[in-house]
Amino acid sequence: MPATPPPERRFDVLILGAGAAGLFCAAAAGQRGRRVALLDHNQQPGRKILISGGGRCNFTNIHCTPANFLSENPHFAKSALARYQPRHFLELVERYHIPWHEKTLGQLFCDRSAHDILNMLLAECERATQSGGSVEFIYSARNLAVECSGSSFRVTSSQGACVADALVVATGGLSIPQLGATGFAYDLARQFGIAIVPPRPALVPLILGGDEASWTALSGVSTEVIAHAGRAQFREKILVTHRGLSGPAILQASSYWQPGKPLTIDFAPAAELLAPLLAPAARRDVAAYRQALRAVLPQRLAAHLAETAAHTGWSNAALHAAERRLHGYEFHPVGTEGFAKAEVTAGGIDTAALHARTMETRTVPGLFFIGEAVDVTGHLGGFNFQWAWASATATARAL
Repeated sequence: MPATPPPERRFDVLILGAGAAGLFCAAAAGQRGRRVALLDHNQQPGRKILISGGGRCNFTNIHCTPANFLSENPHFAKSALARYQPRHFLELVERYHIPWHEKTLGQLFCDRSAHDILNMLLAECERATQSGGSVEFIYSARNLAVECSGSSFRVTSSQGACVADALVVATGGLSIPQLGATGFAYDLARQFGIAIVPPRPALVPLILGGDEASWTALSGVSTEVIAHAGRAQFREKILVTHRGLSGPAILQASSYWQPGKPLTIDFAPAAELLAPLLAPAARRDVAAYRQALRAVLPQRLAAHLAETAAHTGWSNAALHAAERRLHGYEFHPVGTEGFAKAEVTAGGIDTAALHARTMETRTVPGLFFIGEAVDVTGHLGGFNFQWAWASATATARAL
């Protein structure tokens, strides 16, 4: 005889996705007395949390502002970010006595391991019982399907059926599929007629081709630059890879780079590379040119630029033109490393379909989207985690 399916179970809230946003929303809703079911198709929670920040979880950024986010509507994130700020999450971290440190540009990391943040979130879920709420984890929930009938949502999976009046989608985007990332949030949005901004890889290395593929011979070379993509610019390090360009400056710029458009690099921020050649009675020849580059840049990079950004003469005008090329060197990437290497997904649920204060959809009452699934993408350095905490809190307060 076929096995009898488990009985349908009722909760106050169903949350799909046990990542950063889903866990935080579950904990906050549970502590408001709600009975929460948190479903995930993985066998364990927080897989992306554990690999973040090199395993130490860059859990927020103290300089977080709406300007650190990319969206079709740059104003959408303002409400959630204002109501739940980095200091609020830091207070929680310190309440759990998790040692942390600040790196460059306001980035906050765990001293020990990202497990500290995951364990804190799980402990916060357990605290729900103190407020009369609960958070039940349902792992390995595969073949998810959602139905809406009246004011209730019914979610079926390999683990049975659950029903609630509120459904929160925190399943993330397409980045890092090897950790289980899927396009489920977008499929669900289409099911309910909710618009989607086309997803694309963000915070992702760029690939060089054609003549520019010669740069890959410099794999491992790193230096501080200013990377320009469209109107955005970032002063951080670049790293040449065996396929193209990476490093913080490139990852940041990649979120703004558009296929077919150039990426411009200033190889010597605040430095005049060829100033020695412009000094009175200075030597002006190939050897002096290369020496001037080597004085500021890594040796292999200097040698390569001496060939690819070569001078066109030794007059003052020619040297000034060469200097400008070094501060505005154009690359023409042929693509990105894709979702497999992207730290986050840009695009997603169109913010025009959501209420900014609660993340609830405008056309389907009780349906919420939070975290990476939404068309709000942070810069590198803890901003995407802060969006997860802020958007999750906005929704939990509305449940």
